[in-house]
Amino acid sequence: MNFVFISPQFPKNYWHFCDRLKRRGVNVLAIGDTPYDALGDQLIQSVTEYYRVDDMEDEKQMIKAMGYFIHQYGKIDWLESNNEYWLEMDARLRTAFNITTGMQIQHINEFKLKSEMKHYYEKAGVKSARYHLVATLEEGKTFIKEVGYPVIVKPNNGVGAAKTYRLDDDRALADFYAHLPDVPYIMEEFVDGTIISYDGIANSKREVLFETSHVFPQPIMNIVNEQQDLAYYSLRDIPEDVKSAGRKVVAAFDSQRRFFHCEFFRLNEDKIGLGKKGEIIGLEVNMRPPGGYTTDMMNYANNIDVYSIYADMVLNDESHFDRSSRPYYCVYASQRDTKEYQHYYQEIMDRYYRHMVMCERMPDILSGAMGNQMFTARFETLAEVEEFIHFIHEQKGA
Repeated sequence: MNFVFISPQFPKNYWHFCDRLKRRGVNVLAIGDTPYDALGDQLIQSVTEYYRVDDMEDEKQMIKAMGYFIHQYGKIDWLESNNEYWLEMDARLRTAFNITTGMQIQHINEFKLKSEMKHYYEKAGVKSARYHLVATLEEGKTFIKEVGYPVIVKPNNGVGAAKTYRLDDDRALADFYAHLPDVPYIMEEFVDGTIISYDGIANSKREVLFETSHVFPQPIMNIVNEQQDLAYYSLRDIPEDVKSAGRKVVAAFDSQRRFFHCEFFRLNEDKIGLGKKGEIIGLEVNMRPPGGYTTDMMNYANNIDVYSIYADMVLNDESHFDRSSRPYYCVYASQRDTKEYQHYYQEIMDRYYRHMVMCERMPDILSGAMGNQMFTARFETLAEVEEFIHFIHEQKGA
């Protein structure tokens, strides 16, 4: 099998995907924009060949790289990046070279456009926030008459919480339309809820091979826009309503042969026209692993190897591992260079060294959402998780 992996050098832990595939006899061919000498030995040893391009957003350069691989190794069987940013390029290359093991360009909007996701939530029987596509101020006012303030505006085709804003009144609404972005935006009713995800890997029949769930106590929009502190954690037990809704969404989308990351709100209060407190409401669906180093967190929480599960899915459409192994919560908490905290690296490590599984500086490109210095640990109880988050985020004078 010839497998082309796009951008295996970023995030830096993605070399594991190449490694597990190569260990199983797959011919792993990689395309990236990092100079060969800067790749690191682990990645170099995990691929058969690496082709460097100057600009990964230049489709002509990417097509040239693919042409080289086909000339050298024959037909390409699989192409993937497992990265939200490259989903469209992945689809373009698959379509151009008739690679049928992943989504084609004509279906990419189902995964990229937030408005299109709504139709699939409806198909799955999962409620989602009401919305309209931003056009005129008058249409915006009409929508707000229906759902009330506040509302959320965000790019219809966007990654994460980038350029996402909350509008609380007529003045903010008018200002938004006076400086309307030059890309399509979607407006949604505000949902007061806690984000909880349903994450995992599906096979060619959309059967879930691995599943887990993460809780995000603070909205990512606030973390990005207000530079709040980030913390999130995996659950030892997936709530049944999340599992049920997640499996329905995976079945409704073209989710076969890939990772999925489904985001839901659990309502913090009753919302007229939407649902009751505690109900699950659809937010977004991403057909890739959750961001940052969450794949590693999955491994630490469950004593498994999701990179191997993914490789098994690619080769055999199944994977055999201990599905009952969920011994830990795994929690990520970070600090920002712009804030003064009560506790710093050495004190944190002295207190939690038995529980710490990762501790490092985050790349600048991820720090807006992920913070600058991250600490990742695992615990047996939720109370320990909450105490850990408080200890990391406690600020001087608080």
